[in-house]
Amino acid sequence: MRTRSKQRDARAIAHHYDVSNDFYALFLDPLMVYTCAYYRDPDGKLEQAQMDKLDLVCRKLRLRPGETLLDIGCGWGALSIWAAQHHGVRAHGVTLSRAQAEYAAERIRREGLEGRCLVEYRDFRDLPAEARYDKIAAVGVIEHVGIRNYPAFFGRVREMLADGGLYLNHGITHEFHWKRTSHTDFLYRYVFPNGDLAGLTETLTEMERARWEILDVEGLRLHYARTCRHWVERLEARADEARALVGERIYRTWRLYLTCSSAAFEGSSIGLYQVLMRKQRDRAGGTAPRTREDLYPPEGRFA
Repeated sequence: MRTRSKQRDARAIAHHYDVSNDFYALFLDPLMVYTCAYYRDPDGKLEQAQMDKLDLVCRKLRLRPGETLLDIGCGWGALSIWAAQHHGVRAHGVTLSRAQAEYAAERIRREGLEGRCLVEYRDFRDLPAEARYDKIAAVGVIEHVGIRNYPAFFGRVREMLADGGLYLNHGITHEFHWKRTSHTDFLYRYVFPNGDLAGLTETLTEMERARWEILDVEGLRLHYARTCRHWVERLEARADEARALVGERIYRTWRLYLTCSSAAFEGSSIGLYQVLMRKQRDRAGGTAPRTREDLYPPEGRFA
């Protein structure tokens, strides 16, 4: 994409995600999911809520056995592995964090998923021009793309998707009257060097300009407020271990960032939306989900 070098993006991602796998394991769930959980039970535990979120994404994409899934910015591989294990797809995850890729590769080997699931240290822009997937997900990626890069990003994702395929974009937005604050300055300087948030309407406009058909938009703001609260509570409970791993400065920085983020989601200055899109075969043809009923299993639990 035009206005950001791949080297700069890789450095920014490494700054945040290569802090230490062991550090993140202190406060994340056992699957190492570092994005908004989905609390079907308002008083539920983080572990179940993250499994529910992974399966919600898979169900929204209507994954079927034998399909191919591209997981852009796959983190520690949780979605790719879940999709391969529970939905029978051939999943391909890419991340700009070496630490994440190494962790995911080891977990894939341990779970016996070689040949069905692959996570690579790779910029998705470096995937072959002819690469095509039945379904694509980008969970927690749009925040790092840069607003001026939206046309190129959404255009490239569309190129890689098979005709009629579904794409799920899960990302943070700011509210319509948002203004830069000391909170955002702190985040951009110390936590997310390449962070850049747009409003929901601006993001949807760029999606439509890239010729996506928008099928479904779901707001999960309060889910992310609770997720961040859980993360900071878990981090504080293991403060001594965190300090031993990464030092006082990083511990305090992450504790502050998670606390401020929870408050910002609670107060609605920022939001979280999942947008499901389709690459049309043509304006009149193709199929699309009619309802949301199939997203929620009757037994009440995804796993």
